[in-house]
Amino acid sequence: MECFHLAQKAVPELIEHLKKSAPLYAPHRKGEKSYSFERVTNSGDVVLDYNRTLLSLKKYFLPPIERLLRFSIQKQKVEEADIKPVKRIFFGVHSYDMQAILRLDHNMIEGHPEAGYILRRQDAIFVGISFEPDEYHFSRSVGIRVEEMEGFDLFLNKVDKDYHLFILNKRGSELLKGFNKLKEVKEIVRFERNFKNKIKYHYNRIPEVFEHVYHSDVWKKVAERCVGCGTCNLMCPTCYCFDVRDDVALDIQSGERLRKWDSCMLTPFAEVAGGENFRDKYDQRTRHRVYRKFKYITDREGVPWCVGCGRCTAFCPAGISLTEIVNNLIQDYEHQQYAKTGVVA
Repeated sequence: MECFHLAQKAVPELIEHLKKSAPLYAPHRKGEKSYSFERVTNSGDVVLDYNRTLLSLKKYFLPPIERLLRFSIQKQKVEEADIKPVKRIFFGVHSYDMQAILRLDHNMIEGHPEAGYILRRQDAIFVGISFEPDEYHFSRSVGIRVEEMEGFDLFLNKVDKDYHLFILNKRGSELLKGFNKLKEVKEIVRFERNFKNKIKYHYNRIPEVFEHVYHSDVWKKVAERCVGCGTCNLMCPTCYCFDVRDDVALDIQSGERLRKWDSCMLTPFAEVAGGENFRDKYDQRTRHRVYRKFKYITDREGVPWCVGCGRCTAFCPAGISLTEIVNNLIQDYEHQQYAKTGVVA
């Protein structure tokens, strides 16, 4: 791993240099306070000092709405969507969003591989950047450091007003060929950013908590505030549930099959024929969502499936905090342990 000094004023030149290799996507301002990953046409529009984007990079590999195929009954023909690999550079990615992609890789490749996701993902190049945690970030609580570089080809760590640029692999080195605005760093600066938002326990202990809180009153208290809008799922970078529907033309002779993001927090999600709903109450849905992030998959893979981006809390119209839910569950667990043993866990 090599490290070089990159002056802040040289960042636009780096962006222009990288654009020569492939289409480049980076955070752009969207409205007054929001940000979104968009294709870069003007390096001056790129915003690197941002808290989080509205949607994660997931939207590029698993689109919110995707046509799977077209069909014609008249012609007895089915035309599948033609998805081709596209080389793209994603610039200014935070560590938790990269970790979310690595978790999606697992979900989309294990078992029955999702061909469309794999094709879109295979030629992607990632340039990471450090960030200052705000009141919603808690990625450190789930084991993801601000400077976590796994999955990246290049990484920019902000040091004072400038950056330390890390070259992490051969592909990253090739990207920088011909770019002469770098100076070798003799002493690498590493420091831990301060997180205001934290989960009380180390993430390795959280599955143990979830062994004992399935029937906790915490779920009902959260449900009193929840409006069941599904924003938490749709914003989540590691949620991947979808619905598949056939849209048939008025002549009933042709149509298309669409796949759309879905949310386990929405009423129809667990609804089946006859009107039965296996999770018709908000507390049941909330519990399922949180168990998916900290228990079900974690038991198999050893890490939380929540990456601590804070989107579900930041964008929740009811102001529900995921860390608050988990910390309240931890408190419930400790009370249970105390009742059993007389010793606080």
